[in-house]
Amino acid sequence: MQYKTYKAAIFDMDGTVLNTLEDLTSALNHVLAETGHDHDYGIAQVRQFFGSGVQVAITRALAIEKGIASYEQLEYVGQDGDTITPRVDAQEVRRIQDIFRPYYAAHCAIQTGEYAGISPLLRQLRAAGIQTAVVSNKPDPAVQKLTADYFQGLFDLALGEQPQIRRKPAPDMVLKALKDSGLTPEQAVYIGDSEIDIQTAENAGLDCLSVTWGFRSKTFLQNHGARFLVDTPEEIAAFF
Repeated sequence: MQYKTYKAAIFDMDGTVLNTLEDLTSALNHVLAETGHDHDYGIAQVRQFFGSGVQVAITRALAIEKGIASYEQLEYVGQDGDTITPRVDAQEVRRIQDIFRPYYAAHCAIQTGEYAGISPLLRQLRAAGIQTAVVSNKPDPAVQKLTADYFQGLFDLALGEQPQIRRKPAPDMVLKALKDSGLTPEQAVYIGDSEIDIQTAENAGLDCLSVTWGFRSKTFLQNHGARFLVDTPEEIAAFF
């Protein structure tokens, strides 16, 4: 991995710069209750649902409810070769998703909080001339709101899930961020907390830093191909 040659740091949002689990849990349970589904999921369970976007999270919740999948199988939902998603009612997933998006956008900053040390890290990077961006599978309206609420002026670019662009781990979102920033993959590093982030970086041709304070454990990340692990935001600065 390169050191001190990057011109940009591209961050994931959930589990990387913001701890969003409590608001995600509350919103998901609220919407599942409203649509007549099991709705008593705890933070540890919802942690396993998210990472690949809202559609996959809802699919995972319904797969658990219907007994189609175990928690150990959830990481494969939404991935290549997935045999679980076709057994979940796609129309019902869309119905729940259409209710979740506006509800979460209006309730995404109630219990959410920045991980300690993130804002100082962003200021340090920007002071050194490093461009900063956040690229997330979270719906774009929520990404824009949370970026403005918690990191005003600290990200040059913020990009969330949009209908016209494939979500991570496809490289499209990261490549769009690079294009908009006038950079190549070799000039940036991707920073995230999950296996999806590792795959995204690989697919886009970027180096990847995996943070250990997010939605996945250090052991899980190591078992899913993480090459460079960081335990604190301060450690990230050493790579620039």
